[in-house]
Amino acid sequence: MYIGAALAVGLFDRLAPSAVAELRLIGAALILLAWRRPGRDAWRGVRLVRAGLFGLATALMNVAYYEAIARLPLGTAVAIEFTGPVLVAALASRRFRDVGAVGLAAAGVLLIADVRWSGSPEGVLWALGAAAMWAAYILLGKRVARAGSGIDDLATGFTVAAVALSPLLFVGPAGSDTVFGVTNLGPLADPGVLALSVGLGVLSSVVPYVLDQVVLRRVGQARFAVLLALLPVTATVIGVVALAQMPGALEGLGILLVIAAVALRSRDGDEPVPEPATSGEATIGRDRPG
Repeated sequence: MYIGAALAVGLFDRLAPSAVAELRLIGAALILLAWRRPGRDAWRGVRLVRAGLFGLATALMNVAYYEAIARLPLGTAVAIEFTGPVLVAALASRRFRDVGAVGLAAAGVLLIADVRWSGSPEGVLWALGAAAMWAAYILLGKRVARAGSGIDDLATGFTVAAVALSPLLFVGPAGSDTVFGVTNLGPLADPGVLALSVGLGVLSSVVPYVLDQVVLRRVGQARFAVLLALLPVTATVIGVVALAQMPGALEGLGILLVIAAVALRSRDGDEPVPEPATSGEATIGRDRPG
């Protein structure tokens, strides 16, 4: 997932981060549609609305995330984004350890923001926006999971979001002569850009979602939640290796506090992942961004 994010950063000189997020969404939607081929029931009524809202929450989370990593180091943006799921967990259980987790996450974000605010307040705000959408993603994702509709709803939800957010393709990159217009579609004529966009959809959306389902079925949501603490570490390592983004001492401490918050939060109230409605159909139960 974060290798895909590092590749996405390489496109920001030619495309706006939000446009890259939209291309990633389109690539993931096309692959999922070709793979799952949802039936007619998936495109009607409450099921379509539920999947569409989930898809939009996921897409907006990724748009905000890409705008954040265009302005902040990868590990820093991911650490700030983690305040979303930590806050959801604390509000859901109200256990002492969860309140403590929120405190650790808040302290970590304050340290990071203190380091980064003067250089890029927009980046911090975009990362906080991604955190808010991640919280919405978790709440909507649980509803989709309980319905047992599986990856078919993921395919339809991504399709709805891709169509709704298609105007983002017309947004120009930083420094572009045209902020919004048809001329910004020029880079899409490059086969390399299109191939990389499909690759982003695979690396950052399709593969992580499918792997999540495998892990959730083997270890359950409780242990899976502990594994989430590894994500800011992974993002920081990828940022250092692929993008030469070395965090400073205070920033590194802030990231560690967020990691501790994710590890500390209570898993006592986690619900089991529902069984698939039909044979071979996985359900949505992931608690992180693609």
